[in-house]
Amino acid sequence: MRIVDLIEKKKHGEKHSKEEIQFLIDSLMNGTAADYQISAWLMAVYFNGLTEEETAILTECMIKSGEVVDFGELADSIIDKHSTGGVGDKVTITLIPLLAAAGVPVAKLSGRGLGHTGGTIDKLESIPGFNTNLTIDELIKQVKKINVAIGAQTQNLTPADGQLYAVRDVTSTVDSMPLIASSVVSKKIASGANNIVLDVKYGSGAFMKTAEDAVKLSKLMVKIGKLLNKSITAVITSMEEPLGRAVGNSVEIIESIEFLKGNITEGDIHDLTYSFATIALMQLGRYDNENDAMNYLKEIITSGKALEKFRELIKEQGGNPEIVDNYDLFEIPKYKIECKTNAAGYVQKIDAYKIAYACKLLGAGRETKKDPIDYSVGIFLNKKSGEGVNIGDVLYTIYSNDEDKAFVAQKYCDEAYMVSENKPNSSDMIYKIIRASEVEDV
Repeated sequence: MRIVDLIEKKKHGEKHSKEEIQFLIDSLMNGTAADYQISAWLMAVYFNGLTEEETAILTECMIKSGEVVDFGELADSIIDKHSTGGVGDKVTITLIPLLAAAGVPVAKLSGRGLGHTGGTIDKLESIPGFNTNLTIDELIKQVKKINVAIGAQTQNLTPADGQLYAVRDVTSTVDSMPLIASSVVSKKIASGANNIVLDVKYGSGAFMKTAEDAVKLSKLMVKIGKLLNKSITAVITSMEEPLGRAVGNSVEIIESIEFLKGNITEGDIHDLTYSFATIALMQLGRYDNENDAMNYLKEIITSGKALEKFRELIKEQGGNPEIVDNYDLFEIPKYKIECKTNAAGYVQKIDAYKIAYACKLLGAGRETKKDPIDYSVGIFLNKKSGEGVNIGDVLYTIYSNDEDKAFVAQKYCDEAYMVSENKPNSSDMIYKIIRASEVEDV
């Protein structure tokens, strides 16, 4: 068997066998396949695709290329939630303490932010002392001890995916549907949970630009999970504008804490957190009625149990739990710039990508994985879509350590906002939910 033969086969749109895909991954891992050969194969896949069965086989081969977290009997009751990446997306941080306080074990391996999307690990590392570099053994031990752990993705999990992605990144083959699906699902299954909830985003601030593409990707990932005996639910959500009001690192942690304190009682973060938590409880069979599940979850917030679980998580991972009550313990930026509107009416929309780009310019994001970031900077959206504004009202606030960067960021934020005299129609954040029972067998 030769790599060149696999390239030739896929170039003509033919189907690979399981043995051929395994050979490809083995050749990638042992270095016998040259980068230019992998590049050629990826480009052939980009144009001719993979079948659902091929995608599932590729996923399984990438899982087996490294370690797999083994929670034993606990695996069936653990939930893992993953987002395909968004702007201001802090739902993982609001959701995990809520589920853990509800008695659901949660093991979460997250990534760092890259490009215009923020990373959960970066946000958590804005908490003084918070350690995300957990070994697999430490992750398992902590989940068994306090019901929750959040760690950075380790190189020992799905190393083949990491090597494939590095080549995809420099050959413009990142946005291939089967390659995205196998990458996401392989990492989630290798993380040890049998029950997975995927937040698949579409819109200006997401990798999937249309709801239709998000549906296609979601169905494929749910089908892969089904073939590999994992329960996956995909929730397709809009990322046309930032989630919540805070975009950055420490500012998003603060907004998350405010939700856990019960101070955010409406809006997208509120609605999505409760929706995902309800879906998780029903997927695990804890409830068969959405209203009952929702009422139970709201009681956990109002009782303070979710906030206390977040304190416990911070303390267990070396952070300072006093941050929950004293936001001054975060790094404080030098400049706070309130940016006002010269128009009256209603906010029609806020372009998520432009806000994210502005935030990256301030230093909150990175271009490469090795770039340093500034945890203290960010943007707070004082006005969101549908809210009324008068001339002189503060539209948004920039937190910066550099006045020149703030000036450029303000330009992008101004472009992101659209204000007009008519109030826009509200739309649901959740476009569609795809469950394993609703897709055909592969």
